[in-house]
Amino acid sequence: MRRFLACALSLFLLASCTRVGTGSESAAGRHAWTVPGTLRIGSQVAPISLNPILSSNTTEGMIDRLMFDVLLTADETGKPVPSLASEVPTLQNGGVAKDELSVTYHLRPNAKWQDGVPITSKDVAFTWRAIMSPRNNVIERNGYELVSSVDTPDDRTIVFHLKQKFSPFVNTVFAESDDAFEVLPEHLLGKLPDINHIPYNSNPIGSGPFKLKEWARGDHITLVANENYFLGAPKLKEIVIKFIPDENTELNQLRTHDLDWQFEASPNEYKGLLTVPDIKVILQDRNEYELVQMNTKHPPLDDVRVRQAIVYAIDNQKLTHDLTAGSATAADQDLPPFMWAHAQDITRYPFNPEKSKALLAAAGWKPGPSGFLEKNGQRLTLVLATNVSNATRRLAVVQVQNMLRAVGIDVEIKFYLGSLLFATKPEGGILQNGRYDLSWNGWVAGIDPDQSTNFTCNALPPNGNNTSFYCNAAMDAAQEKALTNSDIPVRKAAYGVIEALLTRDKPVDPIWWPRQIQPINPDFKGFAPNPVTASWNAYQWEI
Repeated sequence: MRRFLACALSLFLLASCTRVGTGSESAAGRHAWTVPGTLRIGSQVAPISLNPILSSNTTEGMIDRLMFDVLLTADETGKPVPSLASEVPTLQNGGVAKDELSVTYHLRPNAKWQDGVPITSKDVAFTWRAIMSPRNNVIERNGYELVSSVDTPDDRTIVFHLKQKFSPFVNTVFAESDDAFEVLPEHLLGKLPDINHIPYNSNPIGSGPFKLKEWARGDHITLVANENYFLGAPKLKEIVIKFIPDENTELNQLRTHDLDWQFEASPNEYKGLLTVPDIKVILQDRNEYELVQMNTKHPPLDDVRVRQAIVYAIDNQKLTHDLTAGSATAADQDLPPFMWAHAQDITRYPFNPEKSKALLAAAGWKPGPSGFLEKNGQRLTLVLATNVSNATRRLAVVQVQNMLRAVGIDVEIKFYLGSLLFATKPEGGILQNGRYDLSWNGWVAGIDPDQSTNFTCNALPPNGNNTSFYCNAAMDAAQEKALTNSDIPVRKAAYGVIEALLTRDKPVDPIWWPRQIQPINPDFKGFAPNPVTASWNAYQWEI
């Protein structure tokens, strides 16, 4: 979960765009291929569920926000703004108690579910209970598990009582965090024992600006405007989300103008996108990084020397140069430079194959007859997993395979559908179940530097996103200090310790900090991604 403070917000989202091609336009000022009132989106990943608290990837998060709402969202600069709540709780307005152990929200009086039932405080309390229920396949509970109780003194008031101070609370719980959970309807789901496999997950009634019309699994989803949306009727009439598992096919549909938005294009496409006529390319700064993840519970990756050797063997600069076409910057840690918690004084791992070989030798791995390293007659072979739909990652894992083979590590590449690679543990997710050695993937966080869900002992699956299975008492202590203090210098010092531990222990190897590439039809207006989700203001979109 992430929060980013107002003092640094001006640096957070420097969204820019490249050239806009010119082409024939209609008398109404639109291109001939634009369908007025209908937005066509392409996505490589198809959702498993449309229940927002069961989401496990950014595609599901984007779709969820079209149909559901959080208490607080963030604008395009990262500034927290109300959504279902009528204002942002602060110490100054009394929403955050002086002891910081309770937080009060007031709901907008006109907010209704898409079936016409008013949204009340009971819905928020129910959703918190559903998130906390061990029966439900929720991917993480960071922040939510620190709530001791929820009071609902009236239909519009919710009071969260905390077990301890949690400085990112307001921008984490039902807000723009790395897993931004939206509110569910208690009147439809409150009596069910669990919500994992229910008809609602395929045909939800939400609160958001768009309603589900059709879900043709594996092919497309069609949404239509919710004319009674509490923030105002959407300007779009319809959204069609097409699921296109191959990125090259997706790019071709963008070229032929069968798509108005390619959701999260990969860096490999960037240079080519600049040549596509009549396309605007938005570069969106986010608290995000591409990484090689290591399963620290799998031998030999349980040996820190082997993990460090892998990092020395991977040339981040070359990968970034070869694969991102200038859309990204080589990374040395998970937190990008525009975050206030970004660490300056940490160990760095410049590309050094000889250093890598020396560390592997110290760990007992010696060249065998095959040319690969061996120990006790066993070859050092690692499985490197990634999602097959992402063209950049398909190229990246081959380069990493060659770099690791150059120091004696045999690497087998496995490709998975994103819906399986990133699925929850009960749904058979490859990462959550630890069925990998190395994985090339990406992490998109929230507007606070909190990354405890990735690196603390209590965030191991299914209770969080610590899919490196890294557990260190010093890390837990530093994370607790960062999360229980509101004083920024204290938090920054704690994140210095956190980053030092991560660079020493290397559960992950950050490769680059992307600027998320969002190619759109120039007729698509009102598109203003915030640092977490691109669909926060979908009711304002038009085409």
